Amino acid sequence: MGIRVCIDIGGTFTDVAVVNDEDGGLNIFKNSTTPDEYARGVLAGLTDAAEFYGMEPAEFLRLCSSSRGGAINYGTTIATNALIQQKTARVGLICTEGHRDILTFREGGKDDPFDWDLDYPDPYVPRHLTVGVPERVGAGGEVVKPLDEDAVREAVLRFKALDVDVIAVSLLWSMVNPGHERRVGAIIEREWPGVKFNLSHLVNPIIGEYRRTIATVINASLLPIVGPYLHGFDERLKELGYEGDLSVVSCFGGILSLEDMVRRPIYSVDSGPTGAPVAGLLFARKELESSNAVTCDMGGTSFDVSRVTDGVISETPDAKVGFDCLGIRKVDTKSIGAGGGSIARVDSGGLLHVGPESAGAMPGPACYGRGGRRPTVTDANLVLGYLNPKAILGGRMDLNRGLAADAIQRDIAGPLGLDTREAAFSVWKTVCVNMTDAIRMITSWEGIDPVEYVFVSGGGAAGLHIIPMLKDLGVRRLIIPKAAGVLSAVGGLASDMVSEFQLNTETETSDFDYSGVNSTLEELKEKARLFLERNRVPPENRALEFTADARYLSQPWQITLPVSGSPYQGAADVENLMDSFHRVHEQLRGSREAGQHIAISTWRVKAVGRTPELIYRTAAPGGTEPEEEAKLDDREAYFKEIGGPTWTPVFHGDRLRPGNRVIGPAIVEEMATTLVVFPGTWIEVSALGGYVVHFSQACLER
Repeated sequence: MGIRVCIDIGGTFTDVAVVNDEDGGLNIFKNSTTPDEYARGVLAGLTDAAEFYGMEPAEFLRLCSSSRGGAINYGTTIATNALIQQKTARVGLICTEGHRDILTFREGGKDDPFDWDLDYPDPYVPRHLTVGVPERVGAGGEVVKPLDEDAVREAVLRFKALDVDVIAVSLLWSMVNPGHERRVGAIIEREWPGVKFNLSHLVNPIIGEYRRTIATVINASLLPIVGPYLHGFDERLKELGYEGDLSVVSCFGGILSLEDMVRRPIYSVDSGPTGAPVAGLLFARKELESSNAVTCDMGGTSFDVSRVTDGVISETPDAKVGFDCLGIRKVDTKSIGAGGGSIARVDSGGLLHVGPESAGAMPGPACYGRGGRRPTVTDANLVLGYLNPKAILGGRMDLNRGLAADAIQRDIAGPLGLDTREAAFSVWKTVCVNMTDAIRMITSWEGIDPVEYVFVSGGGAAGLHIIPMLKDLGVRRLIIPKAAGVLSAVGGLASDMVSEFQLNTETETSDFDYSGVNSTLEELKEKARLFLERNRVPPENRALEFTADARYLSQPWQITLPVSGSPYQGAADVENLMDSFHRVHEQLRGSREAGQHIAISTWRVKAVGRTPELIYRTAAPGGTEPEEEAKLDDREAYFKEIGGPTWTPVFHGDRLRPGNRVIGPAIVEEMATTLVVFPGTWIEVSALGGYVVHFSQACLER
């Protein structure tokens, strides 16, 4: 019997999702995150899982080993936190002479030209730690100026004297001819044995000097942080009995082996939230047979929204960390500081704000009783009656309603001249408005009609807000899975082993370089094959997905389009490539220029190792009306649209049966989340135990 596990560390809670491949049973576990030592919270979750299965931790971990058909996939926040807190390693950058300011100039311009108070940001690597060396490779790969090796030696010795932790190397056109970068690497190894270094043609071989360079220095700055952390965690697991290979959730919606992630830790940035769209697609297909999904994930610290269209998770090359572009492609997730721990405050002008500052796991919201005094969204939900103070985490955690009410009265109700409940509702409503705008960012603001998509809601706090938000957007289909409280962790279980490789071969369809393009595609296939073999993916579970970056000849921007990966043999193949570009351009930009030629620069392959499909147990169906034992009690909850405080039926989620319908207002309590069924809506329990939400005015008339 193999057991597969995915761990997702959030700002407030650490989630563990476990599936037993023998019977397909999915079980979830949730513990407080331990920021002082993340591994402690993770191991607490694994211990809970072992106890649930009636095993000692060592036996449980052995069954998770890859040799037994199991796996442990790990979503880590270590890289994200290091970047946000600016606690990365000290980097020295070697670049081409005359280009020391590439990280200062970035791509030119200003994010908001009307923000006069915005100071120009500092470069990621300070200028005194950036050294230009004489050399030059041309755009065609020709050596224009030989590398000055003495200058490289001087740069390395200077960095050694300045006590940098790691060296990054990014030379002009190195992705076309990496000879000079390789020679710089050899000099670094000789002059400073043991120091870590990165070469840009290995980290991010793309056209675009700034993006290739910023990705290289970010990756370098994470090398001394992520590697030791992951190796240390892996050693802890092995000491406890784990015999397998740890995998890490990546930022492009898949998993990488530990060693692959240690080499390229930049791909662990935002690794946790990228599991959510994978899970969203999984549930949209299983519950409503749709491959178009928008996933909304509200945890303790953030609200993350992502989109899947025709089964393809939306990606972006423009993700940012602070003022810098990340420089790599990743899952397109829009994140805002809106979660259960988001702090509410009233400014000097009497305006209410919620987030982005969060109370986190420690001290947490005021109601946690850990010393937090500032009111949060969780405190507001408790005062409104949506949360049961004795039912959090299956009764393992109590909430103090008095402390929550005191915080809201002191910091919100008093300054605004409201009673406590009205103030709590104002906090609740404000965070809902913030999250609704985030949904618009990835739907209507990008030309997507939300009505045409299935929405999948996840995160421990989302069920308290999601229904009225989507009702306002006119959404018709919403799924709240049984495992909504650990949605990203479930996505990590369902994620494939994935890595992406890219090469640059510039060509135009008016004069197509058949030989160069075909040679590039063959090289990409070989890189993908080696990756899949290194990770022991069976041939029957392998897949290659090819894309290319292309543009109309007069355009400054590029779009990514799928390509076949087969050799280009004649004009008909090029014509098909152009037709595909016109079609994708019309979908993304709203226009096509039929007859115009296109230019292609970057060719890409995504190597995919398919994981076993998650198989869910289905429960025996029940009737329309829930069983009497499913109802726990009635609780006074606040619903402004029907007059305020209302005695509301509360149901135990584990006692509801497929086919049961619950009409709002009502509350459903799960171990890892709470679902508020608002007036004007009703839910039906699906065969998988999830909740399909229906929006109907008729409910108000009952």
